[in-house]
This record gives sequence, structure tokens and C-alpha cells, in this order.
Amino acid sequence: MNKLHNDETDELFKAILQLQSVEECYNFFEDLCTVTELLSMGQRLRVAKMLKENHVYTDIAEKTGASTATISRVNRALQYGNGGYDTILSRLEEK
Repeated sequence: MNKLHNDETDELFKAILQLQSVEECYNFFEDLCTVTELLSMGQRLRVAKMLKENHVYTDIAEKTGASTATISRVNRALQYGNGGYDTILSRLEEK
């Protein structure tokens, strides 16, 4: 069983699914996370998008400020993860 799967995490994800606007997301996530955590998550999403667009690590690092370790971690998730980045990036592209 995945270490993340538990009642508390299920409740968190159910709560996130109740959010109905960007403003509600800001309100909830600013209460839930630190500024650093939120900025890091936003950075990783931007890194994933740039990797999908075939940008090179040096370009990504320069434009996002992400370390090569972060870029590598995101790339590993894109290549061998659960497809979460792909799902979100394709849905964002549709809009």
C-alpha cells in the first residue's frame, strides 16, 4: 500500500476537490501551506511544463530558479511517476 494513502490524505484530497475557484484555492492553500511550499509547488509545475516542451535543464534553471536536483526530480516523475503532471498539463492546455 502506498504510504500516502490514509484517511487524513483522503480527507485532504476530498477537500481540495471542493474548491470552486482560483480565489478559493488561494484562500485554502495559503491557510494550509507556507509561502515557500506554495512557491515550490508552482515552480515544479512550471518545470514540468517546460520539460514537456523540451526545454534543456540550463534554460529551465535560468527561467524558474529551480535547482538541477529539482528539475531532475520533476523529470523523473514525468518519466516514471503516476502520470499526475501529464493529466494536469493536458487539462490546462485544453483550457
